[in-house]
Amino acid sequence: MPKRLLFMVLVVISFAGCKQQTTISIQQNKNAPAPAGDVGSRMPDFTIRDLDGNEISSADLSGKVALIDFWATWCKPCEKEMPGYQKLADRYGSHGFVVIGLKLDTIADSQDPRAFARKIGVRYPLAVATEALKRKFGGIEALPTAMIYDREGVLRAKVVGFEYKEVIESTIKPLLRQAPEFYCR
Repeated sequence: MPKRLLFMVLVVISFAGCKQQTTISIQQNKNAPAPAGDVGSRMPDFTIRDLDGNEISSADLSGKVALIDFWATWCKPCEKEMPGYQKLADRYGSHGFVVIGLKLDTIADSQDPRAFARKIGVRYPLAVATEALKRKFGGIEALPTAMIYDREGVLRAKVVGFEYKEVIESTIKPLLRQAPEFYCR
């Protein structure tokens, strides 16, 4: 029992405070191959149901700048940054920007996820990230983690830890200006 208790304490410590130090990775070279979850990698193929039962698919994100946010109800930095993502979705949604929230269930929810989202004003799609889906995204080191994909589905920035809306906005704005070849300019 002491080993199991120690393991649980370590898990809680590693996630409970979430990640206090932010790491932002940005790749400049679009053609360099990268492993899943690393900047430069491709968005994995996935189909999942959101908390309201609607289907979300990576195919639906084609041609859009997408922020994939890994979060949890017990993560205070997640709670602090998610309303900023909603503001960005409201401001840039008509320009092809979308936000998808993928909830981790490593630790039990501190509250109902839909009530949590309503309380903080989040209306973008939220779904539970299965273990298989987390692996497709290269695994998640800490919460919050945001992955920003360009219109071609290439990971351009990975933010591990809390970051201010303005920093995320400065990352997505150049990506929104880049239209894929099949779009009219």
